[in-house]
Amino acid sequence: MSTNDTQKIALITGASSGIGAVYADRLAARGYDLILVARRQDRLDALAEKISAGHGRLVKTIRADLVNPDDLAQVEKILATNPAIRVLVNNAGLARLHPIAESSVGDSMTQIALNITALTRLTHAALPAMLSRNKGVIINVASVLALHSLPVSSVYSGSKSFVLAFSRGLQAELAETGVKVQVVLPASTATEIWDESGIPLSALRKEAVMTTENLVDAALAGFDQGESITWPSVADFSLWDKYDAARAELFGATQTGIPAPRYKVS
Repeated sequence: MSTNDTQKIALITGASSGIGAVYADRLAARGYDLILVARRQDRLDALAEKISAGHGRLVKTIRADLVNPDDLAQVEKILATNPAIRVLVNNAGLARLHPIAESSVGDSMTQIALNITALTRLTHAALPAMLSRNKGVIINVASVLALHSLPVSSVYSGSKSFVLAFSRGLQAELAETGVKVQVVLPASTATEIWDESGIPLSALRKEAVMTTENLVDAALAGFDQGESITWPSVADFSLWDKYDAARAELFGATQTGIPAPRYKVS
């Protein structure tokens, strides 16, 4: 791909289907050329052909399993060396929804490797170039389970809690720069993540499941409105404001340096 000053590229992980594929379509419609990263080359090729035909954008595909260190390093290198990359969408994710006692260590480590390690390393790779030109966008896809753990979601919820906390810290670090970070927290969404999760999509209440198109359109609308944290399915945004205010109050209450009275021995 050319890296002239007028070209702008969005790199999207987990792009072969679901949320990532819709991000690819929507960002191409906004004038971005694309680098699409996923494990399934056949699906990447089909999506690239569709987007090129529909939007007239240049699309490059990278077959990579981001759990694999060599594949991850390949994508890191692209992010670090291609100055035309203006947007990074950290969308790739994995859910294994089982109680810990019934899960393998391998399943837990794979979730951590993809949901936490890959997202963190790719952000590290993209950030220096974005800061050097004082412009760029990082979109991290978390989950509403970042704030809520189910009996089957301890590792998944923990990994998405990391994405939320990591994104908020990064937002604070970059507040005085032109680099923007948005964290998106989907609720139940009709994607293939359910196929290998242990809970089939058909087990969920149909009325509680959002389409990937609605999810991405809402997330991009939130970004356009200046949101740093986007809850696509939450109508009353004041619920988040109240939660965040309570969180800040609780943190402030920790800053005393002495045990709380209830812990003092009389």
